[in-house]
Amino acid sequence: MKNILTRVTAIAPLLLVAACNTTASNDPTVTGSISQASLGKEFQRGTASWYGPGFHGRKTASGERFNSNDMTAAHRSLPFGTRLRVVNESNGRSVVVRVNDRGPFAHRRIIDLAKGPAQALGLTSAGTGYVSLHRLD
Repeated sequence: MKNILTRVTAIAPLLLVAACNTTASNDPTVTGSISQASLGKEFQRGTASWYGPGFHGRKTASGERFNSNDMTAAHRSLPFGTRLRVVNESNGRSVVVRVNDRGPFAHRRIIDLAKGPAQALGLTSAGTGYVSLHRLD
């Protein structure tokens, strides 16, 4: 019994410190899982969708072959080759994609992601999600 009490007494301060070191926010910029510097300059927020199954292997607007697993995206106006950090505002996940196609053509969407980045962001089951775009170059 004395041995158990000694262990509990030794562990209790550690648990107290760990409990005090939490935040109530799920925002990754607040919790520190994504630093503000690595996000890049935010320039757009809105709905993202994903595409891929029927386009795999076909040429994109930039002339390269579309690979649904590549970290690429379609944007209406950004130059081809532009790198963007896309942050899923619902869960805080983020990916870096390269613009290599034009779109989306669906109403009120700001970016179409290949299946690979959409999976990494957790968008494939819902099909769409609210994201922020941060230009890296």
